Amino acid sequence: MRFRDKIIVTVVTFAIRFLRHTVRWHHIGSTARPENTPCIVSCWHSRLLMTPFLLGRWTGPLVISDHNDGELIAAVFSNFGLKASRGSSSKGGARALLKVIRMAKEGASPGITPDGPRGPAQEVKAGVAQLALKANLPVLPVCYASSRNWRLSSWDKFYIPKPFSKGIVVVGEPLFANQNETIASFTTRIQQAMDKNQQQADTYFES
Repeated sequence: MRFRDKIIVTVVTFAIRFLRHTVRWHHIGSTARPENTPCIVSCWHSRLLMTPFLLGRWTGPLVISDHNDGELIAAVFSNFGLKASRGSSSKGGARALLKVIRMAKEGASPGITPDGPRGPAQEVKAGVAQLALKANLPVLPVCYASSRNWRLSSWDKFYIPKPFSKGIVVVGEPLFANQNETIASFTTRIQQAMDKNQQQADTYFES
């Protein structure tokens, strides 16, 4: 890893620790957590910064893109003891999927950004449904928001809570595939659950 990349990893690691302790986080919704309910954690790519650190003692694995920025993300998360499986729908996906399925069957709760690595933003791809069906695990939709935040100019409008703001974490009910349900049908239901969580999080501080 280049020196510049090491600096980025150090800065982002510090920022996550700082935001985890200075934002006043509050949880609503399901009490299911990866550490006590084996599941597939699903969050939008734009909310990836804090999600892994708001769900108790969760160690992944996280499905991380094989793109260049994926190496940096994996390095940051490894500083917190989170495992990563490199791959995406566009590169290395089959290899990553098989590895994650194996880890899930050994008791892990994988995490995935269903609209990553390049979007379209907030559009669930079939990979999360495929993973849930093959691993025989439910999907746990998660979204967070804060009373004050920054949005980057990236394709997903990456979301960064501001320090000392109020934060809300919305955890949906675990979503199980129905018997003989198609991947397309399950993907649609995951999309609906993700949209509902995001709307609830993003409007929480409006009243």
